[in-house]
Amino acid sequence: MAISERKKKILTAVVEEYIRTAEPVGSKAIAQIGSLKCSPATIRNELAELVSMGYLAQPHTSAGRVPTPMGYRLYVNELMDRQRLSEEEAEDLNRRLNQRLQDLDDSIGGVSRLASQLTDYPALALTRQAAVSAQRFDLIYVDANTFIIVITLSSNVARSKLVRLPISVDQELVQRLGTLFNASFTGKREEEITPLLIHSTERAADDTAGITAVITAFLLEQLHEAAEPATFLSGENMLLSQPEFRDPDKAHRLMSYLSEGGHILPPSAAAAGTDEVRVFIGPENVAEELKDSSVIVASFDAGDGTRGLIGVVGPTRMDYSAVAAKLSFLAAGLSRRLGGGEAPPEGMHNKLIIKEPDNSHE
Repeated sequence: MAISERKKKILTAVVEEYIRTAEPVGSKAIAQIGSLKCSPATIRNELAELVSMGYLAQPHTSAGRVPTPMGYRLYVNELMDRQRLSEEEAEDLNRRLNQRLQDLDDSIGGVSRLASQLTDYPALALTRQAAVSAQRFDLIYVDANTFIIVITLSSNVARSKLVRLPISVDQELVQRLGTLFNASFTGKREEEITPLLIHSTERAADDTAGITAVITAFLLEQLHEAAEPATFLSGENMLLSQPEFRDPDKAHRLMSYLSEGGHILPPSAAAAGTDEVRVFIGPENVAEELKDSSVIVASFDAGDGTRGLIGVVGPTRMDYSAVAAKLSFLAAGLSRRLGGGEAPPEGMHNKLIIKEPDNSHE
């Protein structure tokens, strides 16, 4: 059913008043908005219809209305104003971002703390290396029962392992396997290393000692570890200041989930373009612990083939426009600094593109 312009204005008023007060919104509060120009009776009727359409809920018979996830989704997609940071806010955020990035070893962790301070919500930052593969293999023969594996990854990180064998092997076999691995395994991602490839390498080397399996197991372990995102979480205790989390059990469940490394994003979120903002509301989230919360996330270019995400978790009653504007600006600043450019110039307004979530994970 199509929703009228008057209903959209009333829904916008309810959402924004509820964000401001955290209290159910009644028809009297809506009637005080001059731009509506309709009677209290008309407003009550429209509120009732918005409830029946699923955009609002009425917690108690005599209470006002609160937005549902469906109501928030319409608000985020169509109704809210896209905020832009003032020049003063942009300058302050730029200064604080540049301070955080002075220590590059702590840059992403520092950004998650900055995002939490800016929004008053728990914030998460992560980076994920794109398409990690092996760049070079060096197999170093030590003695008949010992050799060293050295794998250089496409991220220019080297990993090594000392291997002790229960049986004796000759140096020629180790050298032959080094040649075969450099010929057949370099440039391949974890999912491209198949049992057929492993078996054909074992056969070509005439490896009856099981060395191929040892090298492959170490390679897969390193590729998997390199592809795991580096994640930083800050400000979990900020949930306690939100009225929705006054219930200690509810707050504890969500804080424990976040602190223990629970995922706040579906895999599809990593595909977001730089500077885009995605909003996941209530049931759209990936975990049961997040079904009463909203997640807002922005993607950035971290350089060297690495993508990053910066996001916050809070109640569904959050100021989506303000949070999205801050995350968008942070993402743009990170892309310019870490992706090879400079931080945004002083006073630059942020670009803000709201994308709907991809629910294909469900």
